[in-house]
Amino acid sequence: MSGAPLVDYTATSARPPWSALPDSLRTALAVALGTEIAAAGPSVTSGFTGGFAAPLYLADGREVFVKAAENSQHAYSAYQREAELVPNLPAAVRAPRILATAHATAPTHANVSGTAEQPAAALAPDNEARWFAVASERVDARMPGMPWTREDFATVTKTCETMADALTPTPFTDLEPFTAQMERNAFPRHAPAEILAGQRPLPDGFHPWLPDRLQELQDLINLYPTALQGDSAVHGDLRPDNLFIDSTNTCWTVDWNWLSLAPPWFDWVGLLPLAHRDGIDTLAAINASPLTNAVPADDLDCFAATIAAYMMDKLDAPPPPGCTPELRRHQRNYAWAFLDWLAVRRDWV
Repeated sequence: MSGAPLVDYTATSARPPWSALPDSLRTALAVALGTEIAAAGPSVTSGFTGGFAAPLYLADGREVFVKAAENSQHAYSAYQREAELVPNLPAAVRAPRILATAHATAPTHANVSGTAEQPAAALAPDNEARWFAVASERVDARMPGMPWTREDFATVTKTCETMADALTPTPFTDLEPFTAQMERNAFPRHAPAEILAGQRPLPDGFHPWLPDRLQELQDLINLYPTALQGDSAVHGDLRPDNLFIDSTNTCWTVDWNWLSLAPPWFDWVGLLPLAHRDGIDTLAAINASPLTNAVPADDLDCFAATIAAYMMDKLDAPPPPGCTPELRRHQRNYAWAFLDWLAVRRDWV
């Protein structure tokens, strides 16, 4: 494939319906919510996991949004982490309130009623899956960035500035620095140098100038110990499908399970390359925003180079368990956008 793929972020997941969840989890969730669950809406189609995510309509008239997954999926731990963190976010951060959580176990055997050879009651613990569900308030809102408009970009920029102020210094005591995550072996922080040394292949289908810029990419990434150090709690995965704007022009943020410590501009700058591709003057925005107007250009470019290298990693590998193939298309799309943005900022073309 050559060029950035078209990714519709409203249609990237394949999620199960409410009826596919085990009875034990549905019962536990009804108990946790304090009322019967009257009906379920269709599963959302954004995101990259196969975890359940849909609105539920309760017998007492409330509407909630529920996410659920079993422990073989990445989403299982992600949903639990979000349920732990969101109640401790400052009030200035507009995230849907967590209303209830529920745990359950259920047989993994295809026939949960058992068979003549293996009754359900005889299933061993190894044949049971652990399930987790989290219910939050339902927000009636739309996703920005499809494509970015000046109005939505201004709303999201203001939201990011407000969040950065509320989360600096971090109100959490257990967050790991993003720089520490980079120092793990699994993070491809040496990828450009390894490509130059013939230790890993150059991904197919990228810009023709990329081979000539690998050393500069590596030099930028090497700035990370100071460029990406910070004491702000950052979302860490802020994308258009984790942002929602309601009818009052309030911007809500969801999927708070990747928090780490980084500079206060981290989340907002991660939105700029795709906004730039949609015609937003992000260079002017950087000069205007208090988040970035005093930040060295090389620090921002270090971040962009780091994300580009991360997104180019494992492009041809199967997606992680429970994730859809659209995850790899998303990676390629982001790698292209971040490289394009760097090329404009550094006069590479």
